[in-house]
Amino acid sequence: MNKLVEFAAANPYLVTATVLMLIAVVAFELRLRARASFEVTVAEAVRMINRGAAVVDVRDAAKFAAGHIVDALNIPPTELAKGEEGKIKKKRGVVVVCNAGNESLDCVRKLRAAGFDGAFSLGGGMDTWLRENQPLVRGQR
Repeated sequence: MNKLVEFAAANPYLVTATVLMLIAVVAFELRLRARASFEVTVAEAVRMINRGAAVVDVRDAAKFAAGHIVDALNIPPTELAKGEEGKIKKKRGVVVVCNAGNESLDCVRKLRAAGFDGAFSLGGGMDTWLRENQPLVRGQR
């Protein structure tokens, strides 16, 4: 034990760097675990959609028209914040989609705060959906 104390006293920068890296790793892990409770994979999203979940696409209208998930509703995040979630039912599951999964995660947090316990973000967004060769519908709905 004395050697450990001597080492720490002789190498304060090394000890400080080690402690900071440990804190960073723990913070990163906690952030990932917290995010995982709000996200679903493409396969889980498909299962939810097949069971009747609503799909809310929060991308702008041009990107929505260029390609979206079948039966998706295009509701921009600003409208969701204003209470436009009335277009979807609280008891029903909700899959929120954006380009890369970050914006939809914020929307899911807002929906959950409004009582939508079954709201989830598509992890990786439409980028992941396309990478896994899932179908798209083109044009405005």
